[in-house]
Amino acid sequence: MNVLHISSSIFGDDGNSSKLATHFLERIRELHADAEIVTRNLAKDPVPHLDADTFKANITAADQRTPEQQQLASTGDQLIEELQNADILVFSVPMYNFGIPSTLKAWIDNIARAGTTFKYTENGPVGLLGNKKTFVLGARGGEYFGTPMDTQTPYLRTFLNFVGITDVEFVLAEKLNMEADKAPQIMAEAKAKIDELLSS
Repeated sequence: MNVLHISSSIFGDDGNSSKLATHFLERIRELHADAEIVTRNLAKDPVPHLDADTFKANITAADQRTPEQQQLASTGDQLIEELQNADILVFSVPMYNFGIPSTLKAWIDNIARAGTTFKYTENGPVGLLGNKKTFVLGARGGEYFGTPMDTQTPYLRTFLNFVGITDVEFVLAEKLNMEADKAPQIMAEAKAKIDELLSS
């Protein structure tokens, strides 16, 4: 079993979304001792934001790229290979200013590649990644789920569906700042939800 963890908290292991991911990965190791876990830490090792030259390199067939384009596309190639090799995906996602971290958006922009992770057909786009069990572990200071201010959940679900990933579970620890005195309980409940999902 190959597990790919995409971490996007600027606070590293101290971030609440990271703490949920740590709990998740510990449980995975308990259930599957042979699991291979790869963590892509986008705060520590950020992916460059997409520019025009890199976009052109990404959509150029590998055997037709110039040496410069090969270099520009190499980051996306590596990210896509990690994604293709994964059986389980885990995203730890804080909410910053009502959206996903810009580092996570940069990762998305680099792996969204026509002909590789999705393709266009006469009936619309089709995802090419295959359906991988995916968990999105979110931490938020306020209460957003199910409201118009929750830009993260629909966006991530839409994008993952776009590349062929439809089996997505969200575990959200909300109101961590609104009800700071209850934060330990909120985190404990989110970890219990993770345990429940993994046990099933």
